[in-house]
Amino acid sequence: MKVALDPTPRQEQALWSHAGAARFAFNIALLHVQSQLSGCTPVQGKGRADWSMPALRRWWNEWKREIAPWWNENSKEAYNTGLQSLSDAFSNYFDSRSGTRKGRRMGWPRPRKRSKTTPRFTYTTGSFGVADDHGLKLPRIGRMHCMENVRRLVGDARITRMTIRHEDGRWYASLSVECDEPQPAANLKGSIGIDLGIRTFATLSDGTMIANPHRMKLIARKQRRLSRRLSRRHKGSKRWVEAKRENAKLANRAANQRRDMLDKTTTMLAATYRDISIEDLNVKGMSRRNKPKEDPGRPGEYLPNGQARKSGLNKEILDQGFGMFRRMLEYKCAHTGARLHVIDRWYPSSKTCSNCGTVKTKLSLNTRTYVCHTCGLVMDRDLNAAINIQVAGSAPETLNARGGTARRTPGAHSPNETRTKQPHPKGVRLGANTRKSVLQAKTN
Repeated sequence: MKVALDPTPRQEQALWSHAGAARFAFNIALLHVQSQLSGCTPVQGKGRADWSMPALRRWWNEWKREIAPWWNENSKEAYNTGLQSLSDAFSNYFDSRSGTRKGRRMGWPRPRKRSKTTPRFTYTTGSFGVADDHGLKLPRIGRMHCMENVRRLVGDARITRMTIRHEDGRWYASLSVECDEPQPAANLKGSIGIDLGIRTFATLSDGTMIANPHRMKLIARKQRRLSRRLSRRHKGSKRWVEAKRENAKLANRAANQRRDMLDKTTTMLAATYRDISIEDLNVKGMSRRNKPKEDPGRPGEYLPNGQARKSGLNKEILDQGFGMFRRMLEYKCAHTGARLHVIDRWYPSSKTCSNCGTVKTKLSLNTRTYVCHTCGLVMDRDLNAAINIQVAGSAPETLNARGGTARRTPGAHSPNETRTKQPHPKGVRLGANTRKSVLQAKTN
């Protein structure tokens, strides 16, 4: 949970000091490791540099009085935050090189600059926690007033971690709590399939459509104006800092609106339905830029690849927050006891007829109405995909979206269509393959 803080001027100065101490510990420890790798500083122990958290902590406790005489002005947790961040950065770098870490390749840790680093520090040990209804207890800083009733939010849970962070000109506290395993809700019933898109954010299999607010389009004009104002001002000046704060405030407002819509939507779904089915979307692949193709007839020139149009589509895809939508559904379904079915990304939900099971060979993105030439079904494309996702999530119990058999007479399909999935020997057509995964809360 995340709560806004209301510090006094003295407390705000202490918050900045703690955040600066975390950044200082990160940078000075990085210099120490680089000095060991270059041979300027001897390596102790097993002959490896001090890039683990225990080794960095031992080095810091030994030399902190010489390199930082003012270290006792801040909590030790601020320095541990910087050391832990550096240790995690080294772990990510080595895991990325060895192939054990998925995703993009991680680079060597670089020093953190004050102008490009988000001020933050974390409490993991010590006497931190809830002071009263509207107050948090921060070691070496004191009681910090909150803008919400934090005791009511935390309840009987135990706070295990508290991260203080500066965003959009304000300080926030993110609390990680440990509580008893939630009991599944007894009022959950039915199943639903969800098809995510651009024109409509989400289409449910019961016909409900959640509109896309197009947040980035609404603020694009003002964002361009603020970006031009920022580029015209001298970097580092007072007016440049003010322009940068305005630009960040606008982006933060769009992010808050996105989170609010996703929060309300996922809460409604997890508290209503017993089975929820979604697709495993490859957002990174969907938003990838088109590769340039060189014109064979004109060396040095490139063929048009629709990059401008694809750039606009990529912005819309990233603005939707599909990954955040899935993460919210996962932990909220775990709280309510609902089952989340994640359908394989290669399942042809849009090309499959929800009435007879025919799979089209091709279906362009411009075709918004699904027309089946076998059974004559005419339906909205997204609604048809949502019904197929619901069927795939409940397979093999369901035959098809209408509850009927998937058998067809030979030769009944159109020459322009192909049947990629054959009926089950018993006449049951599975809606998903063996790679479908189910996320469910553990119950005693």
